[in-house]
Amino acid sequence: MPHLIIEHSANVARSVDIGELVDALHDAALGTGLAAVDALRSRAVARDVYAIADRHPDNAFVAVTVRLGAGRTPEERRSLVAALMEALDDALGESRRTTMLSVECQEIDPEQRVNRNHLRSVIAERTDPPSPSVSDTSGDG
Repeated sequence: MPHLIIEHSANVARSVDIGELVDALHDAALGTGLAAVDALRSRAVARDVYAIADRHPDNAFVAVTVRLGAGRTPEERRSLVAALMEALDDALGESRRTTMLSVECQEIDPEQRVNRNHLRSVIAERTDPPSPSVSDTSGDG
């Protein structure tokens, strides 16, 4: 858990590398300490059909929804939202002038959720250095 869902009008990709935007928000969430690296999932989806404000073709939006498991304090959730908005502002640069931005945090009800994370053990294996083999008798050493 947490999920970062980055929804944006398709025209955002004209001025921002969406992969870099995902990376910036993913890193910002990790930087708060509220999201474990083995649990954070970030993704972006472009919306091709939209109407924004006066419908000027330069108008754009980026809406970030954070879905978190229960147990974070209101202050922690506000801190996460603030960190993500700051990262979003930075990533958009000058293009934010014509872009509506939002970050919203939603708490996941544990009674209404089933979750299986098979990556935890894999990530742990990737970060733990392998132990030297005691039975290495190849004579190369």
